[in-house]
Amino acid sequence: MNTNKINWKNAIIGGVLGTIAFDIIGFFFTGTWWDIPGLLGEKTGLGFAYGVFGHFSNGILLAILYAGIAPSLWGPTWLRTLFFVTAETVALVWFFMFPLLGAGIAGTKMAAIIPLVSLVRHIAYGVPVWYFVHKFQNKEN
Repeated sequence: MNTNKINWKNAIIGGVLGTIAFDIIGFFFTGTWWDIPGLLGEKTGLGFAYGVFGHFSNGILLAILYAGIAPSLWGPTWLRTLFFVTAETVALVWFFMFPLLGAGIAGTKMAAIIPLVSLVRHIAYGVPVWYFVHKFQNKEN
């Protein structure tokens, strides 16, 4: 068995379910369902359907990326996933996406709680990703 190969099916399932978990936690914090797809559609001018597609595509892509690098990370699998989603949140969301959207570093121009909310949402995303990427890691694709 080759444990260095990505189990694509499980990474994709983890990415989809992780994105749904991200949205559920976001709903509890914001009271808005699919706030991120709406924002993506609005900011790109391509509409809500594109926002949903982009949001879920991003979730799937990040899960596949994680599945590829997870064997190279240190620690138990839950810690690898936590490290990945935290690093991804800080690097790609706090220092790239939020400033690009005019929300400032870590989204603090929106509200002081936004960095915590975005991190908690990404940790929720990581739970299904962790489960599906690592549950079947020793099985053939």
